[in-house]
Amino acid sequence: MKDFTSAYFTMNEEEAVQYAQSKLNIFPKDAELTCQEIGDGNLNYVFRVAEQKSGQSIIIKQAGPVARISDAFKLSPDRNRIESEILALQGELASGFVPKVYSYDPIMNCCVMDDLSDHEILRSALLKRRKFPLFADHITTFLVRTLLLTSDVVMEHKKKKALVQQFTNPELCEITEDLVYTEPFYDCEQNDVFEGTKEFVQEEIWNDRRLRLETAKLKFDFMTKSQSLLHGDLHTGSIFVKEDSTKIIDPEFAFYGPAGYDVGNVVANLIFAYVHSEYTIEESGMREDYLRYLEETISKMIQLFSEKFLQLWDEKVTEQTAILPGFKESYLDSILEDTAAVVGLELCRRVIGIAHVKDLTSITNAEHRITAEKICLTAGKTFILERSTIRTGDDFVQILRHSVKGVEGHGSDSIRAAR
Repeated sequence: MKDFTSAYFTMNEEEAVQYAQSKLNIFPKDAELTCQEIGDGNLNYVFRVAEQKSGQSIIIKQAGPVARISDAFKLSPDRNRIESEILALQGELASGFVPKVYSYDPIMNCCVMDDLSDHEILRSALLKRRKFPLFADHITTFLVRTLLLTSDVVMEHKKKKALVQQFTNPELCEITEDLVYTEPFYDCEQNDVFEGTKEFVQEEIWNDRRLRLETAKLKFDFMTKSQSLLHGDLHTGSIFVKEDSTKIIDPEFAFYGPAGYDVGNVVANLIFAYVHSEYTIEESGMREDYLRYLEETISKMIQLFSEKFLQLWDEKVTEQTAILPGFKESYLDSILEDTAAVVGLELCRRVIGIAHVKDLTSITNAEHRITAEKICLTAGKTFILERSTIRTGDDFVQILRHSVKGVEGHGSDSIRAAR
């Protein structure tokens, strides 16, 4: 039996079972446990430990000393402490939208939480063309409550500043600053661009000085704007869903930053699902139906976020100056501007940078993938440069549609014919 009380080490499946038996008071003492490592391979080790007889199961998530995606990223295992604490806080702010956390172990740098195996990762579900009519309602409730209720609008300012200190997360913020705001916008050695897309990236992204200036401004906003407590990595791979339930996971990138960062990440990843469907669904009626569903989800998400945000503001506002006429509308306006910018940043960085999304990489036809990536880059650039004019759900959808038409209009007849 391993010693889990003296010093940290990275566990394997057998050791995760031993950990559950010796450290957790969840399973019966004589339980026969099995374990499977189910991590995505990017940052952490995620173990599903289950008792076969009862079917009871839990997740043990352990933080390693380096990112599994690249040894170049040296990470503090303290991110696991941040994750467990923010899940507890989010569970209070937005009850029912995060898994329950049972314990956090500062020696082994791991937390134990609910197993959500009855749910499915949203990215995978969207790639299977599944629909979730309640998702826009669920995700906007989560976003509004976690973002507004952790802001100076509602919180006593000293308590809010204490949370800023508690969730300072320099190592993972640095990853975001590099991978999202910096490296995609110049010819960085670490970038990983699909060969057929590289010339377009060079001409439309790397050679655009105005775009680089605007992304520099956005980077400094990200580093200095301690507006709300963010999830920090809220893409469709960080969301579990089933027909009547939405659960948010993996908030290890959590820190205080611009509220629009979380909102924009969700929207951008819905757009990835959109372009994937555009180039993988062969039957035209089925394709149009699913694209319409995704457009409606994007539009409804922006609409519901705005409506719920203003309503909750009126219910929870405590800051005296925040009740002045016009202030809440101005505050929301700035969040929507940041949302548009982050949509653009995410669309660009997932095409150009080191961390790709399956929505694009699983498009097996090379010409279709190139076109899909050009659409993402074209839309991304527009969202960044025109962010001051993008406010409604229809605005977001129209930019996506125009980007599709613009890129396809310059495409070859063979690409259009193949669809």
